[in-house]
Amino acid sequence: MSTHSTRLAARFMVAPSVLVLFIWMIVPLAMTAYFSFRLYRLLSPDRTGWVGFNNYVWFFNSPDFWLALTNTLLLVGGVLVITVVLGILIALLIDQPVKGQGVLRILVIAPFFVMPPVAASIWENLFMHPQNGLFAALARGLGSQPILFLEQYPLPSVIGIVAWEWLPFATLIFVTALQSLSSEQLEAAEMDGAGALNRFRFIILPHMTAR
Repeated sequence: MSTHSTRLAARFMVAPSVLVLFIWMIVPLAMTAYFSFRLYRLLSPDRTGWVGFNNYVWFFNSPDFWLALTNTLLLVGGVLVITVVLGILIALLIDQPVKGQGVLRILVIAPFFVMPPVAASIWENLFMHPQNGLFAALARGLGSQPILFLEQYPLPSVIGIVAWEWLPFATLIFVTALQSLSSEQLEAAEMDGAGALNRFRFIILPHMTAR
């Protein structure tokens, strides 16, 4: 059998699963688009009908939409910055032959096993609680008043919680990239007089971004 025939046979065998996946994705999308052009209110379910683009006009004219969009962009951007920066630093630390490396890896991966509602509850009650939280105890120990994180700084608090939950994922990716880096290249750069910062900037960082 030729290579072309083998490829056609493989595509034919994969076609049913691709078709099922396409239907699985397109049906909810089509239903969502259909209902977006109709009038439906939970408080008045008897009021229905076709409204066209009026829902979209009301949506984009609502100030809450732009506020929600801004908060979403700040949330995503803040989480990305924190997870990338801390992920690289923790990956560099884990990649070094230091004592307690196994314990450090367990602590880094631990948030993976925590569900998002449980993670929010942990941070709210154990860390950010104004009376019994760890941060409140540290603040009182330093002679200052506890900070009401979720009341005074809700968005940064949520960014911190989400970043803590996704930090293991970014760290594992960067650790994998570091382990695929040739140690001979780093040793050659060190012998040529390149400092730690230059090795990170010109060798380690480009290798991690390329992965």
